[in-house]
Amino acid sequence: MSTGFLEVRGISKSFGGNQAVRDLSFEMSDGEIVGLIGPNGAGKTTCFNLITGFYTPDAGSVRFRDEDVTALKPYQMARKGLVRSFQKTNILKSLTVFENVLTGQYLAAKQSLWRTFFPGRAVAKTEADARERAEDIVRTMGLAARINAPASLLACGELRLLEVALALAARPAILMLDEPAAGLNSHEAERFGEVLRTLPGRWVRSVLIVEHNMGLVMGVCDRVVVMNFGQKLAEGRPAQVQNDPRVIDAYLGGVAPGVA
Repeated sequence: MSTGFLEVRGISKSFGGNQAVRDLSFEMSDGEIVGLIGPNGAGKTTCFNLITGFYTPDAGSVRFRDEDVTALKPYQMARKGLVRSFQKTNILKSLTVFENVLTGQYLAAKQSLWRTFFPGRAVAKTEADARERAEDIVRTMGLAARINAPASLLACGELRLLEVALALAARPAILMLDEPAAGLNSHEAERFGEVLRTLPGRWVRSVLIVEHNMGLVMGVCDRVVVMNFGQKLAEGRPAQVQNDPRVIDAYLGGVAPGVA
């Protein structure tokens, strides 16, 4: 039975004869954290790009809240609530933590040209609400002590938290994170996972995460989808996937997730 939230139906994508994604299908329910894992080159980031409109599928479709969104542009996807992060940081290093998050709210703070030049009470309230929300996001991400610090001074773990804060500023329904724990040590990754678990139901409806850190994936995800050579290899709850012989063999060379 369809969840009616996010449905990926048989999507495929080739580049110069190389099939990066092949007949991939999965669904996300409202309130879930879903992990998308697989070896390097498995097609995970291409899948992200297909879902968010950066690529158009050669076949298949993407549905969000019972609407076919396959042909929409990335900015249209973002306005509907599908917001993604990137492996390469988009932080503005010269701005403070607070200023970065405030700037990220431009999608949600649309106003007419008339109100831009002749602001009234409504505009003032919108700006005040945006500042309050930015502060709340900073606190949620555990960065309150660094709120006025330039982003250039943040440690790697703090930068990753700020990247998520920027994505939250765009008011996503589904937050899509591409390798958010890259470069984090075990303590930072554990803290990051604790923050992620607090997001559904408050700041977002659901989270879709591409990640190589198996400890993080198995600790925060409700379900895991495993890709290999562009196809879905397995799907299920973390414990099921962790002990699936196909996953152990194809993804980790014979070592169960979380062991190595």
